[in-house]
Amino acid sequence: MMPSTKQRRKVNRGWRLAGMVTLALLLQACAIPWEELPTWAADITVRVAGNLPIRVLGAMRRWDQDGNPVREVDPKAKVDSPVLDAVAEKSGDAWVLRNLKPGRYDLILLGEGRVRIDGFDFAPVLEFDPFFRGDSQVSDDGRDWVEEDIRASRHYENKVEPLYFGGDDKTIRVLVMLIRDLPTSYEADFPGAATIRHEIWQYSWAYGGWKKERRTRVLDRCILHRDELRRWTWLWDPNLGGIVVGKESIEIDYQLPDLGKRTLKGLYPY
Repeated sequence: MMPSTKQRRKVNRGWRLAGMVTLALLLQACAIPWEELPTWAADITVRVAGNLPIRVLGAMRRWDQDGNPVREVDPKAKVDSPVLDAVAEKSGDAWVLRNLKPGRYDLILLGEGRVRIDGFDFAPVLEFDPFFRGDSQVSDDGRDWVEEDIRASRHYENKVEPLYFGGDDKTIRVLVMLIRDLPTSYEADFPGAATIRHEIWQYSWAYGGWKKERRTRVLDRCILHRDELRRWTWLWDPNLGGIVVGKESIEIDYQLPDLGKRTLKGLYPY
């Protein structure tokens, strides 16, 4: 006599339960304490040349391995006190970031006299997109089209500046600086308030033209008095971004920019 459907389901549940119990016992028998799990950490040594006095050199993990933000963006962050995952120790003419866990890091320098330099690369905007290096190149035609589109579009911010372009023949990403230094809704609580933020925008090639994706990646957002904002130099350098830390320590030689030549892109006093 064949078992009924109800009886077969009961037997199947019994086998699944027995399998789960066996697996749990096996894992318990082979369990390794967390502190004994194999882990590693590495150092980044940065030898800095140039005349700009550095107050702080640190490393920040903005993105995980899939390009998702590691932490939420603080809408009231301060330009002069970024959240860093590690702060370097000065050792002679070098700065050493010790015991960094595996991951993708951007270096950030804070200099005397309201100077900040951030490393960056182009994190994925859409799901399953790759990273692009900050110094990757796009065609002149594509770049011109995207830049014109950004400048011709209406924005809440009164200063919207495309800083760097990167990608390939199907995707263009743009590091964009957005500033609002006109009166805002913050005036009641913070007279003279201004905002600055940086985002990664993406344009995708479709049907013979470039289309801006709705989704963006926000790197930061700061609020400060507009007079203070106008005194800051906040620049971006792809040479300090997208540093992948694994088992091996890394050494970097970095030439500080000549601020008077404005070779790096970003915010200059105005």
